[in-house]
Amino acid sequence: MATSVEFMEYVINNIKPIGNITYKKMFGEYCVYYKEKVIGLICDDQLLIKKTTSGKALLPLAEEIPPYKGSKPCILIENVEDKTLMKELILKTYEELPAPKPKKKKITK
Repeated sequence: MATSVEFMEYVINNIKPIGNITYKKMFGEYCVYYKEKVIGLICDDQLLIKKTTSGKALLPLAEEIPPYKGSKPCILIENVEDKTLMKELILKTYEELPAPKPKKKKITK
């Protein structure tokens, strides 16, 4: 099941005040970035944040589910309206995640 545009907009509108939030549509779902680093996904009308030590410490009882078959589990976010929690979660997740790999330059012939 693909994520609805309405749900994606709802999530983005709740976390956009943090700043530097972008997203990209991929296969009917959405990849969420903070400062160009993937911090989570919006899949099946659910916000999933990449699992980190600090994320689990902030939400120890949160359910962990894989965004798609065969993927690593992510933290399911039940309340995206808690702006204080979302800001802390996104900032700490960002700090813990590795930097994105540099993109390879295309070779033209």
